[in-house]
Amino acid sequence: MASSSERWFISKNTILWIGKRPMSVVNVLKQADIFDEMSNTQLELIASICSERHYQTGDTVFEEHSIGDQLYVIASGEVQIQVDPSLVEREGSGSGTYTIAVLRRGQSFGEVSLVDQGVRSAGARCSDQDTRLIIIPRDKLMLLCDTYPALGYRLMRNLAADLAMKIRNTDLKVREHLLWAQKK
Repeated sequence: MASSSERWFISKNTILWIGKRPMSVVNVLKQADIFDEMSNTQLELIASICSERHYQTGDTVFEEHSIGDQLYVIASGEVQIQVDPSLVEREGSGSGTYTIAVLRRGQSFGEVSLVDQGVRSAGARCSDQDTRLIIIPRDKLMLLCDTYPALGYRLMRNLAADLAMKIRNTDLKVREHLLWAQKK
């Protein structure tokens, strides 16, 4: 059995353990709701497929309507989730982006693309001087889920709960906006 500092590498046909993985990635994953109730071994397997990237204030992680194939977990810093109404409204409407959420350490984003591989429903931009993101590629994560069904089941259950919560929150915001607009 692997110790907490060893990691696994997943290729198309096999899983090998190769060297060590900093525990900082596992610790960040532990804070994310989508990895709730996962064992250290499961988290180490996920950490083995992750990469890290540093961003500065104003850096774009991804654009709205771009194709997505990665999930992001914030290790440090802050990310704004933004929409541009001009991308869906008629000509003559106002332009500019609106921040619909501000995410911090331990929060995840980009989950929808794990499910449908479709276009991003919003953009993501860093709003902190030193933002570090853990990046989880969809193809490797799906291979990991197929190889370890218990891990896959727990992840998909957590992912469904996370997306349901985000839909509820969005629904509440839409209702508030509609009620506010009716009172004008």
